Amino acid sequence: MGWVTGTVQERKQWTDRLFSLRIDADVEPFVAGQFNRLRMEIDGELVGRPYSYVNAPDERPLDFYMITVPDGPLSNRLVQLEPGDTVELMPRATGFFTLNEIPDGRDLWLLSTGTGIGPFLSILKTDEPWERFENIRLVHAVRHAEELTYQDTIAGFSERDAQRFQYIPFVSREAHPGAIQGRITTALSEGELEAQAGIDFAPEHSQVMLCGNPDMVSDTQALLRERGLQKNRRRKPGHLTTESYW
Repeated sequence: MGWVTGTVQERKQWTDRLFSLRIDADVEPFVAGQFNRLRMEIDGELVGRPYSYVNAPDERPLDFYMITVPDGPLSNRLVQLEPGDTVELMPRATGFFTLNEIPDGRDLWLLSTGTGIGPFLSILKTDEPWERFENIRLVHAVRHAEELTYQDTIAGFSERDAQRFQYIPFVSREAHPGAIQGRITTALSEGELEAQAGIDFAPEHSQVMLCGNPDMVSDTQALLRERGLQKNRRRKPGHLTTESYW
């Protein structure tokens, strides 16, 4: 399958390491939660890496949320791109971190760290979660408050349905108004997360999507399995659906 050329429309620098690229490219329709691959030639070698869509399927330009990785050849090149520069993408998205892979439930939990919030923003920009779930909780854990990005987008979800939607930020390394200080796993173990959310985790009514740091994903899964929630599989539907970013 060939690659297509995308043209950068905007680079949004959130912090010294976090940035978003908005790209115009002729790609095939995708499902919210899926990812593409971005590729560039670096020192004579083609280097590609997967990045989830942040934009909804019907939104343009395409939006990708990224972090520069120390000694990461691609991320350190992407962060230098300016409007008008080009980058290659796959024409077709892939991935199964999508709502059509998830059973019905009363509550939808979206637990993320860092750039792992990206696919959840894409999903929440579509009608499906609002039509299928009574309660939606978006959890975003970061180290520093400046990393709580896409606040305008998140505010739009609250405006859409403030009774159904709640945003719960975590900041681990400093106190920040409105945020829980610490880690998701600690707040889950101590009951603080559920108290803040006003709903609990239970196999009878919870669907949980986890995206981000592999340690958060695995440790949170382990805690939730103790509550009776099971890994969601196509052949055996469950409650926990995961995507690791590293």
